[in-house]
Amino acid sequence: MSYRGMLSTSDSSSTELRGQDSDSFAGSLMSHPHAKDQSILGSKGSKFSHTPNAAPVGGASRLQVPSNRCNCDITESPEDENVDSEVELTNEISAPYEVPQFPIEQIEKKLQIQRHLNEKQAGPRTVTASTSLSTHRESSSSNEGRDSFIDTEKNDADINFQRVSISGEDTSGVPLEDLERASTLLIEALRLRSHYMNMSDQSFPSTTARFLKTVRLKDRFDNVPAKAVPESHLRPSQMKLTNPWNMEFPPDENYVIKPVNGVFHVYENEESSEFKFEYPDMNQFVNDMQVMCNMIADGPLKSFCYRRLCYLSSKYQMHVLLNELRELAAQKAVPHRDFYNTRKVDTHIHAASCMNQKHLLRFIKKTLKNNASEVVTHTNGQPMTLAQVFQSMNLTTYDLTVDMLDVHADRNTFHRFDKFNSKYNPIGESRLREVFLKTDNYLNGKYFAQIIKEVAFDLEESKYQNAELRLSIYGKSPDEWNKLAKWAIDNDVYSSNIRWLIQIPRLFDIFKSNKMMKSFQEILNNIFLPLFQATARPSEHPDLHRFLQYVIGFDSVDDESKPENPLFDNDVPRPEEWTYEENPPYAYYIYYMYANMTVLNKFREKRNMNTFVLRPHCGEAGPVQHLVCGYLMAENISHGLLLRKVPVLQYLYYLTQIGIAMSPLSNNSLFLNYHRNPLPEYLARGLIISLSTDDPLQFHFTKEPLMEEYSIAAQVWKLSSCDMCELARNSVMMSGFPHPIKQQWLGPVYFEDGIMGNDITRTNVPEIRVAYRYETLLDELSNIFKVNQTCGTSTDH
Repeated sequence: MSYRGMLSTSDSSSTELRGQDSDSFAGSLMSHPHAKDQSILGSKGSKFSHTPNAAPVGGASRLQVPSNRCNCDITESPEDENVDSEVELTNEISAPYEVPQFPIEQIEKKLQIQRHLNEKQAGPRTVTASTSLSTHRESSSSNEGRDSFIDTEKNDADINFQRVSISGEDTSGVPLEDLERASTLLIEALRLRSHYMNMSDQSFPSTTARFLKTVRLKDRFDNVPAKAVPESHLRPSQMKLTNPWNMEFPPDENYVIKPVNGVFHVYENEESSEFKFEYPDMNQFVNDMQVMCNMIADGPLKSFCYRRLCYLSSKYQMHVLLNELRELAAQKAVPHRDFYNTRKVDTHIHAASCMNQKHLLRFIKKTLKNNASEVVTHTNGQPMTLAQVFQSMNLTTYDLTVDMLDVHADRNTFHRFDKFNSKYNPIGESRLREVFLKTDNYLNGKYFAQIIKEVAFDLEESKYQNAELRLSIYGKSPDEWNKLAKWAIDNDVYSSNIRWLIQIPRLFDIFKSNKMMKSFQEILNNIFLPLFQATARPSEHPDLHRFLQYVIGFDSVDDESKPENPLFDNDVPRPEEWTYEENPPYAYYIYYMYANMTVLNKFREKRNMNTFVLRPHCGEAGPVQHLVCGYLMAENISHGLLLRKVPVLQYLYYLTQIGIAMSPLSNNSLFLNYHRNPLPEYLARGLIISLSTDDPLQFHFTKEPLMEEYSIAAQVWKLSSCDMCELARNSVMMSGFPHPIKQQWLGPVYFEDGIMGNDITRTNVPEIRVAYRYETLLDELSNIFKVNQTCGTSTDH
C-alpha cells in the first residue's frame, strides 16, 4: 500500500514532494499576515526560514524548490545561493507529554499553513521502488477504463487528502479465473438492475451506468437508455405555496384500461391496439429471479464479494485514521452550517405512529376535554360520543397515563410481530385506534388529520427535519383512494416538510378468509385501477389528482418472517386464478406492484404527470430472496438487515448505490439487538444508508424522534460529525422530495457524481469524504469491468 501525500524523510536523501511553482510559493509566503523578512514565526519562536544552502540539522529533511521551467531538482549555483531556502520541519509541540500553549484551533491552523507551504514548494516527484507515493489515479486497479469517467473541470483527485491505493499486477486477492467469472456474473446482475430501473422510470446511478455502456450488449438490453435521474424527477414542481391544492388539470382522454394477466394495459379506445408500455412479464421475472438466486449461492462469487467487502471496511478505517482531522477542519471552516441545520429526511416512518406516546396522550386528553359530546363511532347500530366511549372503558382524563396507553414496544415484542401490531391500539382498544388513528371512520379521519398537522407543525418549527409518511391503502374496495384524497384535501393535511408514500399491506389471506374477495386480481383492481382512471380523466377524480402530486411511491408492508415459499416458477397462477386461502409469496406481491407501477409511470409520463417509485420493506426478516426482489425492482428499500448474511447481494447493493432506510431502534425491539445491527458496517463500506424512525409511537420518547435516532446511533457507534452529516445527505438524496427542493437543500447540481454534486455550505459533508466515496466506487467498478474488457478483447483476437 502507498499513501499519497505522506513525507518520506531521511538524513541522507531529500524529500520529494508534489506541488506548484516557486513563484506561487513565494507569493503565498509573503502574503501571509505573519510573514516578516521571508520568514513565518511559529510557536516558541520556531520559524520556516530562507537559509542559503543550510545543511539539515538534527535529521530535518530538506525541501528542494522546483523550477518553473523543468521537472528536475534545481542545482544551486553561487549566484542564487542566497535565494534558495530550506524549511525546517520541527515538531511544534515538542513532546507528547508537554501541555500545548495554544488552543487546538491555532495549532491546527498553523499545521495547515505548514502543509500549504509544503505543497506550494513541492514539484513533480519521482516514484522510487522504496517509497511509492502513487496517487489514486495511478493505482493499477483504476488505470484502465477510468480516464474517460474523470471530470476534467473539477477532479476528485485534486482534493488534498491521504489516499490509499493498491499497486501490483493482481489487486483483487483471488485467482484470475475466479475474478473473470465474478466479473461476468456481477456485470450481468448490474445489467439486470439497470434494465428494470430504466423500464420503470426509477433512478440508476450514472457512474455504474457509464461503466455498463463500455460493455457491448448483445441481448434484450441493447436499446435501453441509461438515465441517472429520470426526467420526471427533474421536472419543475407544480406546487404553489399559497394553495398547495391549486394545480392545472390536463384534458380528459377516453382511454380504455383493462387488466391482462394481472397487469393493466392502456388502450386508446375499445377497438385500437394498446399503447406499447413495456414491462417485464412474469416469465421473464421468474427467470431473472432464478439467475440472481443462483448468483448469490455461487461459491467463488461469494468469496470474491466477501473479500471486496472486507477490503472496503479496512480501506475506510485507514481513510478515517489518515483524514479524520482534515474532515473535521473542513467542517469547521464552513460558516453557519452544522449537523443541526443540515436537511435530513425521515425516509421510513408510518403516519399512524408518527407521534410519540406523550404527544398521543396529550392529544387524547385535550380532545376528550373539548369534544366529549361529539359522536365518534357506531356500536351495534347505536351512535356513541367520545365521552361514552371512555365511560364504557371506565376511564376519565385523570386516569389516562402513558403506561395505561401501553403503545410502547418492550421486550415482549421481540420476534413477536403480532404483539407489536397490537401496540397500535391505545389501551388495547381497537375502537380508540379507529377513532384517533384512521383516515376512514365515522368522523372521516378528523382527529387523525389534526394530530398529523401537529406533527407537521413540529417539523416546520425545526425547519431542517422532514418526513415521508406512510398511509395505508388495503385494496379492500375501489373507493379507498378517493376517500384518502378527500381526507387530505378536506382537512388540508399538507406541509412542505412532508411527502406521502402509500403502503399496501399483504393481507389477501385475511380478506379471502373473511369472504371479502374471490381472487387476488380484486386487490390489484382496487389499488391500481383508480390511479389509471385519475390519470386518464383527472377532472372526474379531482381530489385524487391533486393528492397524487404529493405521493412519491409505494411501500409493501407486513411481517416478512411469515412462512412462505419464496420461489415460484413460470406456471404460478395468475392473479385472476389465485383463489386460494393461502397468501401469495412476497415476490408475487412485489412483482405485480412493480409491473403495474411501470405501466402507470409510462402512462403518467405521457400525460406529463409525476411518476412513482417502489420502496418496500425488505430484508427485515424472512428469506433472503426478498432482497433479490428489492434489488431487481425497488429504487430504495427499508431495513435491509439480512444483507449482512448475503455478501453477493450486499456488494451489488453497494455497486448500484441502492438506498437503505435503516431503523436500529425499531430493529432492537423486534428482530435484532442494537449492538448487532449492521448499520455502521454498511456505512463504512459505502452503502447508501439513511437513519429513520419507523414508528416513533412505539420506539421513541422525545419530541424529535429523528434526532433521538441520530443521537443514540452517534453515542453507541461513536459516529463523527462527518458520518452524521453524510447520513443526513444520503437521506435527502434517496428521498422523494421534488428536484427544486433538493437543489435548495443540497446544491444546484446535487445529482452529479463526486464532489461536483456536493455543496459543503449546504450539506456540511467535507469534499474529502465525498471524493473518497466516489473514488472508491470507481476503483471497485474498474476492478470488475477491466477484467471483462480484457477478456472480451482477447476473445476477439
